[in-house]
Amino acid sequence: MTPWLRKLHKWVGLIIAVQFVLWMASGLMMAWLEHDKVQGHEFRAHAAEPRAWPTDARPASTALAAVGGDAFTVASGWLLERPVYQVFDGARTHLVDARTGTRLAIDAALAGQLARASYTGPGQAAPARLLERTLEVRDHPGRLWRVDFDDAEETTVYLAADTGQVLQHRNRTWRLFDVFWMLHIMDYSGRVDFNNPLVVSAGIGGLWMALTGVWLLFASFRLSEFVPRRWRGGHELAVHDPDGTCLRTVTAADGDNVYLALARNGLQLPSNCGGGQSCGLCEVRFRGTSPPATAADRAHLPESRLKLGYRLACNLHVDKDTHVEVSGGSRLWTEHEAVVERVEAVTPFLREIVLKTDTALGEEYQPGAYLQVHVPDYRLRPHDLAHPEHHRDDWRALELPADLVNKEAVRRSYSLSLPVTNTEGRLSLLARFNPGAQGKKRVPTGKGSTYLYSLKAGDKVRFSGPFGDFAIKPGHREKVFIGGGAGMAPLRAMIHACLDGGAGERMHFWYGARSLRDAPYIEEMAALAQRHANFSWHLVLSDEAECGDGLLRGLVHEVAEHTLLRDHPDLHACDFYLCGPPAMLMATRQLLKRLGVDEARIAYDDFKI
Repeated sequence: MTPWLRKLHKWVGLIIAVQFVLWMASGLMMAWLEHDKVQGHEFRAHAAEPRAWPTDARPASTALAAVGGDAFTVASGWLLERPVYQVFDGARTHLVDARTGTRLAIDAALAGQLARASYTGPGQAAPARLLERTLEVRDHPGRLWRVDFDDAEETTVYLAADTGQVLQHRNRTWRLFDVFWMLHIMDYSGRVDFNNPLVVSAGIGGLWMALTGVWLLFASFRLSEFVPRRWRGGHELAVHDPDGTCLRTVTAADGDNVYLALARNGLQLPSNCGGGQSCGLCEVRFRGTSPPATAADRAHLPESRLKLGYRLACNLHVDKDTHVEVSGGSRLWTEHEAVVERVEAVTPFLREIVLKTDTALGEEYQPGAYLQVHVPDYRLRPHDLAHPEHHRDDWRALELPADLVNKEAVRRSYSLSLPVTNTEGRLSLLARFNPGAQGKKRVPTGKGSTYLYSLKAGDKVRFSGPFGDFAIKPGHREKVFIGGGAGMAPLRAMIHACLDGGAGERMHFWYGARSLRDAPYIEEMAALAQRHANFSWHLVLSDEAECGDGLLRGLVHEVAEHTLLRDHPDLHACDFYLCGPPAMLMATRQLLKRLGVDEARIAYDDFKI
C-alpha cells in the first residue's frame, strides 16, 4: 500500500499546497491593503447629528393609512431635509412624508442626491442605475440603486431602492480585497460562506495529509536505521549468478537493505532512482523461502516474477544470512570505458550516440539489453548542447535554465538501438532529451540526457552492463512490436536481429509519434518493409495537422487495435514486444489484457520510470 499511498499523498499534497499558498498570499494581501479604503471610509460623509422631530409632523397613524393593510413596524427618520415614516409590511418598506402624509418613491434623481450627500470626494456622479442585485452588496436582499463617481478610487455608492438608505461605499481597493477574500474562504460564488464544501474538503485534505505523512514517516524508516552501524550485528549476504555460482559474499549490517549493503561493498546494482523504490531496476531473486512481497515489489514486478522469488533489492532488508541471485554477474561491479565515435540528431529531441570500446562484446549484448551510463557531476550551459541548424527553431522554443547542473554522479539506463553484429562491435544508443518543462510546470532537465547531449566525437564515456531481460522469445511465433519515443531503440535492435537472422515469421511494427519531425528512422523502417515481405511498418501520428497523405492518425495502441488486433484470427499465437512512454505502455498492456492475451506472451521495457 505504501507506494500507492505515497503517490496519492504527493498529488493531494500538491493540491493542498496550492491552496495553502493561496491562503497565505491572500491573507497577507488583505492585511496589507489600507483598512479605511477597504471599508469605504475614505470619501464617506459622517452621520448627521440627531435632530428634533418636527412639531408639524403628522401622527404615525397617517402613515399606516397611507400604506394600507397591516404593518409590522413603523419607524421615523430623515430623508435629506425631509422627515419620513418607514412602514414595513412584512415584504417591503414604504416611505411616507411625515408632514404631508403622502407616499414617497426613490427615483434616479433622488438616489443621486442621496449618494452625493453621503460622498465627500472629488469625483463627479454618474446617473443612478437600478439593480436587482450585486455581489458588491451581497447581504442586501432587495433592489438597489448604484451611483458611480469618477475619482481615482472609482468609488460606487449603493442605496436601498425602497428606503434610500446608503448601504455601502465600494472602491477599487475593496474590489481587490474581495478577490483575495474569495480565494481565502474558497467561496467562489457567494463569497460569504466560511463552511462551503471546498473549505471543508481542503481542511479534511490537510488532516489526511498530516495523518498519512505520519504513516509514511514510520513506514519509510526502520528502527535499526537509527542505530549506528557499528552497534548493529552483521550478517552474510551472498550474491549468486543465476546459474548458481557464488560471485561474492559481503557483510551486511542488520537492517540494511540488499541494495545499500551491496553498494557499500562496491557492488552497484542497476538503478535510476538510487534505491528509492521508484524505478524497479534493482530486482534480485531471493534464494530460499522468499519474504512476502511488499506493495513496492508488486508495483514494479509482474506477478509471475514475484512467484519465482524476485524482489526489489532496495526493499529487501537483511535480518539474517541471506542469499540472492542477480542477473548480470560480475558486470555489476565492472566498469568499461568507451569513446564517442559519432553523434547524430535523428529528430530534434532524439539523438543516436555510437560508442567504440576495446572491450569484447559477447552474446550478452543482445537486442533489448541496456547499459548503465555513468553520468558524472557537471555544470553546463545551454550552448554546450549542440544541435544541427535545421533543429535550431525547435531548441529555441525551449525555456532551458541558464545553468544545467548535476551535483553528484548518477547512473542512467539506455537500450542498445542496433545489434552489435550490425555495428562492427560498436554500441549504438538512442537518447531522448528531457527539456525540463511540462506545460506551464517547470521540472529539472534530465540528468542523463543533458550529459549525453553534451557529448562530441572523441569524448570518453564510462558504463556498466549490459543488463536486462527484455529479449526476443525463442521460437518463430508471429511478432507484434508496439512502441513510441525512445522505445524505438530496443525494438529497432530486435527487428534488425530477427530480419538479418533470416526470420520468416510475420512481424508488425507500430510506432507512435506526435509528428513526422518526432519520428526517427522512417526511411530505414520503410526500406526494411520493402526488402522483407514478412515485415510491415506502421507510423502513427497523434498530431492531426500532419496526418495527410494517407498517414495513420491517433494513439498508436488504438490504431493497432482497430487495424490488426481486433480482427486477428489468433492473438494467442503472437508474441508482443512493447516499449515507450509510461502512459502508452500502460494503455497498450491494458488493451492486450482486455483482448485476452496471456501475460507470458507480452514482453515490455518500461525504462523503469
